Amino acid sequence: MKLGLNLGYSGAALNIPVEQVQRAEALGYDSVWTAEAYGSDAVTPLAFLAGKTSRIKLGTAIMQLAARTPANAAMSAATVDALAGGGRFIAGIGVSGPQIVEGWYGQPWGKPYWRIKDYVAIMRKVFRREGPVAHAGPEISLPYTGPGAMGVGKPLQSILHMNPDIPIYLGTGNEATVKLTAEIADGWLPLGFVPGSMPEYGKGFGNFAIQGQVHVEIDSDVKAALARLKPEVALYVGGMGHRDKNFHKDLMVRRGYKAAAERIQELYLAHRKEEAAAAVPDEWVDAKSLVGPPERIKERYRAWADSGLTGLSIRFRSPKPKAEVIEVMAEAAGLISSARLRA
Repeated sequence: MKLGLNLGYSGAALNIPVEQVQRAEALGYDSVWTAEAYGSDAVTPLAFLAGKTSRIKLGTAIMQLAARTPANAAMSAATVDALAGGGRFIAGIGVSGPQIVEGWYGQPWGKPYWRIKDYVAIMRKVFRREGPVAHAGPEISLPYTGPGAMGVGKPLQSILHMNPDIPIYLGTGNEATVKLTAEIADGWLPLGFVPGSMPEYGKGFGNFAIQGQVHVEIDSDVKAALARLKPEVALYVGGMGHRDKNFHKDLMVRRGYKAAAERIQELYLAHRKEEAAAAVPDEWVDAKSLVGPPERIKERYRAWADSGLTGLSIRFRSPKPKAEVIEVMAEAAGLISSARLRA
């Protein structure tokens, strides 16, 4: 299983941890990933990192579909890939949620299954330059002929001769969209994946690329490490989505934590965020993270390595130096020995 480094999206200030990424690349990490919500975007930081690195793959986890037309997503991916020397960009895309799609981007939620299908098909056509791009889909069509159209649009072909094989990964979570992912994409960014959860998704993948994600916190005090991760769980389960449409809450309910999920949401929406975080069960956080002293992390890493993933992206907010987290995970994955690190 290959290792990746997930930088997420920024808070109030944007800080690209170049030295961490360079250290990960030197240790043999396969990829670095960025994200977006409604602040910093996922693509621009990778263009910056392309000029600071030489080998590590550059992935988006995820580009939100509503943020860009499929042609623009393809243009952005191909541009960064060209800047990086070719063969390094991974276009991870996903629908996000209706609150962001309609509230931030001003786009209709529509029919996500068909929107994903149309989006990927158009991106492929743009990448491959087999002719001017035309597409007639249930959610997206090129040229556009709907309300407000002048009727003069025509199919166009990319001026830039792009890498035709830029991989497309989909961030999906329910059975229908996961099945679609296996049919039309090159890889999968599973929502809420933990060791043992593969059967939940109802699909076998064979040699398909599956890039999971895990929080890593080095701390001799396991409970303190778990506590640091609870506010983010409370944010996503309690507030990242509508009361009646929250994929993160639904996942928690599906895995047997209904009472906890409902309590977290109730407290969070009442602006009692600290209480919401305290209501997150330790075992829920522990199952989806690697926390504790290095030996505990290395031991628990084995379950992730045997889980069916082909890649695992790590995130961290540990009080330990960031380089130590990157190095401990490199040891766990067998990229480098502890003796070599000490040398």
